[in-house]
Amino acid sequence: MAGRRPLTSEAASHGVRPGYGKLIPDILSQIKDSYADLRPAERRVADVVLDDVAFSVDASNTEIARRADVSEPTVTRFCRAIGCEGVRDFKLKLAQSVVVGRMYLAAPQPPAPTENGSPLWSTVFSEARKALNAVELQVNPAEVVKAADLIASAHQVAVFGLGGSSAALAQETQYRLFRYGVVVSAHSDPYIMRMTASTLKPNDLVIAISATGRTNEVIEAVALARHYRARTICITAPDSELAKVCDVRLTVDIPEYPDTMKPTASRFAFLAIIDLVSVAAGYRLGGSAQETLRRVKYNVLAHRKGKELEPLGD
Repeated sequence: MAGRRPLTSEAASHGVRPGYGKLIPDILSQIKDSYADLRPAERRVADVVLDDVAFSVDASNTEIARRADVSEPTVTRFCRAIGCEGVRDFKLKLAQSVVVGRMYLAAPQPPAPTENGSPLWSTVFSEARKALNAVELQVNPAEVVKAADLIASAHQVAVFGLGGSSAALAQETQYRLFRYGVVVSAHSDPYIMRMTASTLKPNDLVIAISATGRTNEVIEAVALARHYRARTICITAPDSELAKVCDVRLTVDIPEYPDTMKPTASRFAFLAIIDLVSVAAGYRLGGSAQETLRRVKYNVLAHRKGKELEPLGD
C-alpha cells in the first residue's frame, strides 16, 4: 500500500534512554495510531483486537483469524505492521496493556439518569459524601491534635505531593496554613523535594501527601528529612509504605467507584483532613494566628470591596 509506514520494532517499543527504565509499549495506542495505514484485512484484525482485548489476549492466532475472517498470515502481517516482531511479541505487549484494568478497556457506560435527569449527580455527590463519612469514622482525632501541635511548633513546614491530585493538595495545604502565619512551602518536583529535605533541621516539619502511599520519590524525601531529624506527618492510605515512615499518620481508606470518568474520591477525603489539621493548628496558635488572619482580611478588603464573612483571599 502506497504511503504505508509500519512502525519499526525499536521505535515502537525498545527505545531505552540512559538513566531511564525500559519503555513499556502502549500497544493499543500503536494499533489506533497505525489504523489508517493498515490494509483492509489487517483493519479487520485491528477491529477484533480493539473490540475485545480480553479475548485477543487469550486467543490463539487461529481464533483471532477466524473471528476477523482473515487468514493466519494476515494476523502475522498485522502484528508486524503495528511494530511488533511477530504474533508472540504482539501477544506479550497486548497482555501488558491490561495492567491498567479491564474497566479502562471497555467502552464507557454512563450511569442511568436520576430523577433530576442527570446521570452524574449520584455518582459525584454520593462518592463525596462517602469520602467525608470515611474521614469522620477512620481518622484518629488524637493524631489530628498531634499534627496540629507539630505544625504550631515548627520553624518551617515543607509539604510534599507528587502527581496531579497530591500536588494540588500540597498547594492547598500551603494556602490553608500560611494565613495563620505558618512558614510553609509546597513542593511537587521530586528533585526539589530531595533538596528541600536535605536542608531541614530538627525543629522543621514535613507534611507528605500521597493517595496510595507508594510514591517512591515522596517516601525517599520523607526518609531523608527524618535522617536530618525533621518531624513528619503523612496524609495517605492506611498501612502504606509512606505511613510506616512518618511520625504522625492521618490515614483513610477510600474505595474508588468503578467509573473511569469520575475523578478520584480520595480528593474529598484528603481536603477534609487538611481542613481538620489546619483548623486545629489555627486554634493551637491562638492569638498570633488570629492577628495574622486579621491583617490578611484587612488588606484584602482594603484592596477590593467585600463583606466580613467572605472567603479569606480565595
